[in-house]
Amino acid sequence: MSFICKDALKPAWYRVFTAIRAGCAMQVMLCRWFYNQYVMKRTAFISGLVFILGLTLSAQDNANKLEGSWSGNMKTAAGELQLVIHFAMTEADTVKASMDSPDQGVKGIPCGRVTLDDDTLMVDIPMVRGSFRGGFTNDSIITGRWTQLGREYDLSLKKGAKPIVYSRPQEPMPPYPYREEEVTFMNTVENFSLAGTLTLPQGEGPFPAVVLITGSGQQDRDETIFMHKPFKVLADHLTRNGIAVLRYDDRGVGGSKGRLTEATTMSFADDAEAAVNYLMQRAEIDKKKIGLAGHSEGGLIAPIVASRNANIAFVISLAGPGVTGYDAIIQQNIDFFTVSEMPQEDLETQLHMLRNLFTIVMDSKDQRTAAKRAMEWYNGELDTMGLAPEERAQRMTDFTQGLIQTNNAWWKYFLSADPALYWSNVQCPVLALNGEKDFQVNHKQNLPAIKNAVRRGGNRKVKTVALPGLNHLFQNAGTGLTTEYPKIEETFSPAAMDLITKWIRKTVKSGKRQ
Repeated sequence: MSFICKDALKPAWYRVFTAIRAGCAMQVMLCRWFYNQYVMKRTAFISGLVFILGLTLSAQDNANKLEGSWSGNMKTAAGELQLVIHFAMTEADTVKASMDSPDQGVKGIPCGRVTLDDDTLMVDIPMVRGSFRGGFTNDSIITGRWTQLGREYDLSLKKGAKPIVYSRPQEPMPPYPYREEEVTFMNTVENFSLAGTLTLPQGEGPFPAVVLITGSGQQDRDETIFMHKPFKVLADHLTRNGIAVLRYDDRGVGGSKGRLTEATTMSFADDAEAAVNYLMQRAEIDKKKIGLAGHSEGGLIAPIVASRNANIAFVISLAGPGVTGYDAIIQQNIDFFTVSEMPQEDLETQLHMLRNLFTIVMDSKDQRTAAKRAMEWYNGELDTMGLAPEERAQRMTDFTQGLIQTNNAWWKYFLSADPALYWSNVQCPVLALNGEKDFQVNHKQNLPAIKNAVRRGGNRKVKTVALPGLNHLFQNAGTGLTTEYPKIEETFSPAAMDLITKWIRKTVKSGKRQ
């Protein structure tokens, strides 16, 4: 499932692990308290954080020397991260600052307080409880240290250094050898329109077709993440090979209408089914050969639709879940923090926190009750720790932020929903794919669960494949960690796209449905 963040101001934990909703799709969804207590303390993994740098400059000459863009890379246990800080003089002879996080595809994050005393630069970042202190080695280099929660990391900033520009060679550019059409269609359940792009192969048709379904979070039709456009690349590949593709903006994104308030995975299933109903009305589409391909959370949405709609000819799960969201997210944390070398004792503590918070959210009759129960429980936990007042207050603040993020209708449904209930009612051919280096949806946990559920329903036409070397985005990866996503030039493994294409063509050629 793709868990990637919706915008630059989302909590740190959401941006780090939702690497997908997006295109990613089950963006690894941790509570912010979890992120702060471990990732920030032990790895200083600052990817996607909102930095507020305050500024107070003492001397005009030093301010002029500071003016401009400064770039540097910081090595952490979670990987190398690039920061770019821009300083500019205002008409009032003060300095404004902003920051870019190129690895996250985020620009123009507003900054706050900066102090410059002689040749020493101090940048305080209260939101992440960190700071940068450096000195001018010369007019173009500041050599310093990043300090955060008792840990320090070397960080040198170079003036005028250009941010890394990541190449995306697979992204298709016009003219295309197929037809492309902007379309709208209606979700008649809630009565709003969705907007998307339909690509049609050359010729008269009718063509087999597939609807692409994004992962968790608000995604555009291309499932854009870290400047990658995986759905655009996949749609291009499929359409060049004779398969029509409809991809669409999630509700509330781009050209799509609709409300997110109280929306759950079941609501998004209505959106996907609306796309199928639209294709059923198109003369260019073979009505008996319309399938679904869902990434991450989309890999849960697809079987929901197929379990209730006999018109679906096939289903493809791209790193979709076979177990409950509760089990999948607990496994995500185990996998990620094991690779990040978290001590076992600390890991068990964090898992204890997550399990209790999730259980309270799932079991409570409403959000008010869940909030009350969660705060009472965590206060009881803190009572046993003997913490200083400042530390207790910070932990409670972090926990409260995590509670706010998870205590809603989407999370409640996602944590408790069992994909097996839907997979066991899917009677059309199924292809389920995962990368072996996927740390967001573990292939050993989810692929067997999907296969077993489909077969329990009497459908023997199911194929599962764990693809060596691929991550959650189906990129060839080194570690598989989310920090690699933007740095990998490949958007979607050609071998994975070939497998998908050949399977669809073979499936629709047989014309059989289970």
